[in-house]
Amino acid sequence: MKLLSATPSPYARKVRIALAEKGVAFDLLTEVPWNEDTSTPQHNPLEKLPVLILDDGETVYESDFILEWLEHHHPEPSMLPADPELRLAARRFEVLADGVCDAFVLWFFESFRPEAHRSQSWMDRQHRKITGGLAEIDRLVPAEAEFCVGDRFGLADIAVGTVLDYMRARYPALDWQTRHPALAARLDRLSERPSFRETVPVPQQIAGSVV
Repeated sequence: MKLLSATPSPYARKVRIALAEKGVAFDLLTEVPWNEDTSTPQHNPLEKLPVLILDDGETVYESDFILEWLEHHHPEPSMLPADPELRLAARRFEVLADGVCDAFVLWFFESFRPEAHRSQSWMDRQHRKITGGLAEIDRLVPAEAEFCVGDRFGLADIAVGTVLDYMRARYPALDWQTRHPALAARLDRLSERPSFRETVPVPQQIAGSVV
């Protein structure tokens, strides 16, 4: 099994953390999906990473679906609670984290445009999604609880940890830590976990055009 990944991607990092937590062996293949030499379109018609390449050549793509596939094929330890309400709570954190990441990517790519061609209203809208999403995560996370949902590490912790670390690294001007100190403390604790330490994002150079 191989994982086609971009190292800065929080979506790919979610999968890498889940694979590590489940003890699933895989080979990591690193690419920049924007560059001309990328093999991404050969494995995912949507041309997005991450992609799980199975031993028989079949592929599983989109991080949320990969995580679901892993839960089905490698159920232990589960990254989702057995209780239906807690499972929905974990999924809610995943939706919020992905939404914040999606908004940042849109904001970031808009910033690549020449200043005269940028849409400030578009960038402001994405910024509101980012700050609103982080505020909602802060509201929902139990401040004193060890884990985001239930009594064990799982998908909610992966989703929250990866989005917080992504915002800290890629959007330092946002300074979400000042607004949400409890989340900052939670990220510090998660960052000590081996699966987080082993998947710290590394910047990549984009040679291709993104806008």
